[in-house]
Amino acid sequence: MTGADPARPSAGEAGCAIVACARRLWAAGLIAGADGNISVRVGDDRLVVTPRGLPKADLEVADLALVSLSGDQLGGFRAPSTELDLHLRIYRERHDVGAVVHAHPPTATGFAVAGVGIPGNVLPESAILLGAVPVIRYATPGTPAVGHGVVPYLRDHGGVLLANHGAVTWGASLQLAQIRMETMEHAARILLAARSVGSVTPLTEAQVAELTRPGG
Repeated sequence: MTGADPARPSAGEAGCAIVACARRLWAAGLIAGADGNISVRVGDDRLVVTPRGLPKADLEVADLALVSLSGDQLGGFRAPSTELDLHLRIYRERHDVGAVVHAHPPTATGFAVAGVGIPGNVLPESAILLGAVPVIRYATPGTPAVGHGVVPYLRDHGGVLLANHGAVTWGASLQLAQIRMETMEHAARILLAARSVGSVTPLTEAQVAELTRPGG
Protein backbone atom coordinates (compact mmCIF):
# COMPACT_ATOMS: atom_id res chain seq x y z
CA MET A 1 0.00 0.00 0.00
CA THR A 2 2.89 2.37 -0.65
CA GLY A 3 2.14 3.73 -4.13
CA ALA A 4 4.03 6.26 -6.23
CA ASP A 5 5.30 9.69 -5.21
CA PRO A 6 3.51 12.04 -7.62
CA ALA A 7 4.33 15.69 -8.26
CA ARG A 8 2.87 17.75 -5.44
CA PRO A 9 -0.05 20.03 -6.27
CA SER A 10 0.12 23.74 -5.55
CA ALA A 11 -1.62 25.07 -2.46
CA GLY A 12 -4.36 26.52 -4.67
CA GLU A 13 -4.90 23.25 -6.51
CA ALA A 14 -4.95 21.35 -3.22
CA GLY A 15 -7.45 23.78 -1.74
CA CYS A 16 -9.89 23.38 -4.63
CA ALA A 17 -9.56 19.59 -4.45
CA ILE A 18 -10.15 19.54 -0.69
CA VAL A 19 -13.31 21.66 -0.97
CA ALA A 20 -14.66 19.39 -3.71
CA CYS A 21 -13.81 16.27 -1.69
CA ALA A 22 -15.48 17.65 1.45
CA ARG A 23 -18.68 18.39 -0.42
CA ARG A 24 -18.67 14.96 -2.05
CA LEU A 25 -18.18 13.19 1.27
CA TRP A 26 -21.00 15.25 2.81
CA ALA A 27 -23.32 14.57 -0.15
CA ALA A 28 -22.61 10.84 0.19
CA GLY A 29 -23.44 10.93 3.90
CA LEU A 30 -19.92 9.98 4.98
CA ILE A 31 -19.62 13.09 7.13
CA ALA A 32 -22.18 15.33 8.82
CA GLY A 33 -21.88 18.94 9.88
CA ALA A 34 -18.36 19.78 10.98
CA ASP A 35 -17.31 16.10 11.11
CA GLY A 36 -14.10 14.88 9.55
CA ASN A 37 -11.01 16.51 8.14
CA ILE A 38 -9.00 16.39 4.93
CA SER A 39 -5.45 17.34 4.07
CA VAL A 40 -3.18 17.37 1.03
CA ARG A 41 0.61 17.56 1.01
CA VAL A 42 1.82 20.46 -1.18
CA GLY A 43 5.52 20.11 -0.47
CA ASP A 44 7.88 17.87 1.43
CA ASP A 45 7.17 19.85 4.59
CA ARG A 46 3.84 21.60 3.97
CA LEU A 47 0.21 20.62 3.79
CA VAL A 48 -3.19 22.24 3.29
CA VAL A 49 -5.79 21.12 5.83
CA THR A 50 -9.42 21.81 6.65
CA PRO A 51 -10.20 24.15 9.57
CA ARG A 52 -11.82 23.21 12.83
CA GLY A 53 -15.49 23.72 13.55
CA LEU A 54 -16.86 24.51 10.09
CA PRO A 55 -19.49 22.47 8.21
CA LYS A 56 -17.67 20.67 5.43
CA ALA A 57 -20.49 21.28 2.94
CA ASP A 58 -19.93 25.04 3.27
CA LEU A 59 -16.14 25.16 3.03
CA GLU A 60 -14.39 27.65 0.76
CA VAL A 61 -10.75 27.58 -0.26
CA ALA A 62 -10.13 30.68 1.87
CA ASP A 63 -11.16 28.71 4.97
CA LEU A 64 -8.28 26.23 4.67
CA ALA A 65 -5.00 26.41 6.58
CA LEU A 66 -1.45 25.97 5.31
CA VAL A 67 0.65 24.14 7.89
CA SER A 68 4.24 22.96 8.14
CA LEU A 69 5.10 19.35 8.88
CA SER A 70 6.16 20.49 12.35
CA GLY A 71 2.66 21.84 12.98
CA ASP A 72 3.29 25.58 12.52
CA GLN A 73 0.55 27.49 10.71
CA LEU A 74 1.99 29.21 7.64
CA GLY A 75 -1.16 30.57 6.05
CA GLY A 76 -4.90 30.95 6.40
CA PHE A 77 -6.92 32.88 8.96
CA ARG A 78 -8.69 29.91 10.56
CA ALA A 79 -7.16 27.42 12.99
CA PRO A 80 -6.43 24.01 11.46
CA SER A 81 -8.38 20.88 12.33
CA THR A 82 -8.19 19.56 15.88
CA GLU A 83 -7.04 16.28 14.28
CA LEU A 84 -4.00 17.94 12.70
CA ASP A 85 -1.61 15.75 14.70
CA LEU A 86 -3.08 12.63 13.10
CA HIS A 87 -2.40 13.99 9.62
CA LEU A 88 1.11 15.11 10.53
CA ARG A 89 2.00 11.71 11.94
CA ILE A 90 0.95 9.99 8.73
CA TYR A 91 2.93 12.35 6.50
CA ARG A 92 6.03 12.10 8.67
CA GLU A 93 5.93 8.31 8.56
CA ARG A 94 5.08 7.95 4.87
CA HIS A 95 6.78 10.36 2.48
CA ASP A 96 4.82 8.86 -0.42
CA VAL A 97 1.45 9.76 1.11
CA GLY A 98 0.00 12.83 -0.59
CA ALA A 99 -3.40 13.08 1.12
CA VAL A 100 -5.31 11.97 4.21
CA VAL A 101 -9.07 11.73 4.69
CA HIS A 102 -10.76 11.28 8.07
CA ALA A 103 -14.53 10.76 8.02
CA HIS A 104 -17.35 9.10 9.92
CA PRO A 105 -18.94 6.78 7.33
CA PRO A 106 -21.99 5.38 9.14
CA THR A 107 -21.81 1.68 8.34
CA ALA A 108 -18.03 1.43 8.52
CA THR A 109 -18.10 3.36 11.79
CA GLY A 110 -20.70 0.87 13.01
CA PHE A 111 -18.10 -1.83 12.41
CA ALA A 112 -15.61 0.27 14.38
CA VAL A 113 -18.05 0.63 17.29
CA ALA A 114 -18.55 -3.15 17.25
CA GLY A 115 -14.79 -3.70 17.14
CA VAL A 116 -15.05 -5.58 13.84
CA GLY A 117 -12.61 -4.98 11.00
CA ILE A 118 -13.44 -5.09 7.30
CA PRO A 119 -11.78 -8.04 5.55
CA GLY A 120 -9.86 -7.50 2.35
CA ASN A 121 -10.69 -10.89 0.86
CA VAL A 122 -14.38 -10.57 0.04
CA LEU A 123 -14.88 -7.98 -2.71
CA PRO A 124 -12.50 -7.61 -5.67
CA GLU A 125 -12.61 -3.80 -5.72
CA SER A 126 -11.93 -3.60 -2.00
CA ALA A 127 -9.06 -6.09 -2.27
CA ILE A 128 -7.44 -4.04 -5.01
CA LEU A 129 -8.01 -0.52 -3.70
CA LEU A 130 -7.99 -0.93 0.05
CA GLY A 131 -7.12 -4.34 1.42
CA ALA A 132 -8.05 -5.38 4.93
CA VAL A 133 -9.17 -2.58 7.26
CA PRO A 134 -8.26 -3.21 10.91
CA VAL A 135 -9.79 -1.54 13.95
CA ILE A 136 -7.37 0.34 16.17
CA ARG A 137 -7.89 0.92 19.87
CA TYR A 138 -9.98 3.91 20.93
CA ALA A 139 -8.15 7.15 21.66
CA THR A 140 -9.60 10.55 22.53
CA PRO A 141 -10.15 12.51 19.29
CA GLY A 142 -7.69 15.34 18.78
CA THR A 143 -4.99 13.81 20.97
CA PRO A 144 -1.60 12.42 19.85
CA ALA A 145 -2.79 8.96 20.90
CA VAL A 146 -4.91 8.75 17.73
CA GLY A 147 -1.92 9.14 15.43
CA HIS A 148 0.17 6.90 17.64
CA GLY A 149 -2.38 4.12 17.18
CA VAL A 150 -2.47 4.52 13.40
CA VAL A 151 1.30 4.48 12.77
CA PRO A 152 1.82 0.67 13.04
CA TYR A 153 -0.68 0.13 10.22
CA LEU A 154 0.57 2.70 7.73
CA ARG A 155 2.98 0.52 5.80
CA ASP A 156 0.66 -2.36 4.94
CA HIS A 157 -2.80 -0.78 4.83
CA GLY A 158 -4.68 1.93 2.97
CA GLY A 159 -6.94 2.84 5.85
CA VAL A 160 -8.06 1.94 9.36
CA LEU A 161 -11.16 2.10 11.51
CA LEU A 162 -10.93 4.13 14.71
CA ALA A 163 -12.81 2.35 17.48
CA ASN A 164 -15.92 4.31 18.53
CA HIS A 165 -14.89 7.18 16.29
CA GLY A 166 -14.67 6.82 12.51
CA ALA A 167 -12.19 5.98 9.78
CA VAL A 168 -9.00 7.27 8.20
CA THR A 169 -7.67 6.60 4.70
CA TRP A 170 -4.53 7.80 2.95
CA GLY A 171 -3.01 7.61 -0.50
CA ALA A 172 -0.54 9.08 -2.96
CA SER A 173 -3.27 11.49 -4.08
CA LEU A 174 -6.46 12.93 -2.63
CA GLN A 175 -8.42 11.07 -5.28
CA LEU A 176 -7.05 7.74 -4.02
CA ALA A 177 -7.60 8.58 -0.34
CA GLN A 178 -11.18 9.63 -1.11
CA ILE A 179 -11.88 6.54 -3.21
CA ARG A 180 -10.56 4.35 -0.41
CA MET A 181 -12.96 6.00 2.06
CA GLU A 182 -15.91 5.48 -0.29
CA THR A 183 -14.82 1.89 -0.98
CA MET A 184 -14.57 1.19 2.75
CA GLU A 185 -18.12 2.34 3.39
CA HIS A 186 -19.46 0.47 0.35
CA ALA A 187 -17.74 -2.74 1.49
CA ALA A 188 -19.13 -2.34 5.00
CA ARG A 189 -22.67 -1.97 3.65
CA ILE A 190 -22.31 -5.08 1.48
CA LEU A 191 -20.86 -7.13 4.33
CA LEU A 192 -23.68 -6.06 6.62
CA ALA A 193 -26.24 -7.04 3.97
CA ALA A 194 -24.54 -10.40 3.39
CA ARG A 195 -24.53 -11.21 7.09
CA SER A 196 -28.22 -10.31 7.36
CA VAL A 197 -29.23 -12.86 4.74
CA GLY A 198 -26.62 -15.57 5.29
CA SER A 199 -22.87 -15.79 5.69
CA VAL A 200 -19.93 -14.08 4.02
CA THR A 201 -18.12 -16.19 1.43
CA PRO A 202 -14.49 -15.02 1.21
CA LEU A 203 -12.29 -15.16 -1.85
CA THR A 204 -9.51 -17.76 -1.74
CA GLU A 205 -5.89 -16.73 -1.24
CA ALA A 206 -5.22 -17.56 -4.88
CA GLN A 207 -8.10 -15.37 -6.04
CA VAL A 208 -6.89 -12.43 -3.95
CA ALA A 209 -3.32 -12.94 -5.19
CA GLU A 210 -4.55 -12.84 -8.78
CA LEU A 211 -6.35 -9.57 -8.12
CA THR A 212 -3.47 -7.84 -6.36
CA ARG A 213 -0.42 -9.09 -8.25
CA PRO A 214 1.55 -6.38 -10.15
CA GLY A 215 0.07 -5.93 -13.58
CA GLY A 216 -2.97 -7.99 -12.62
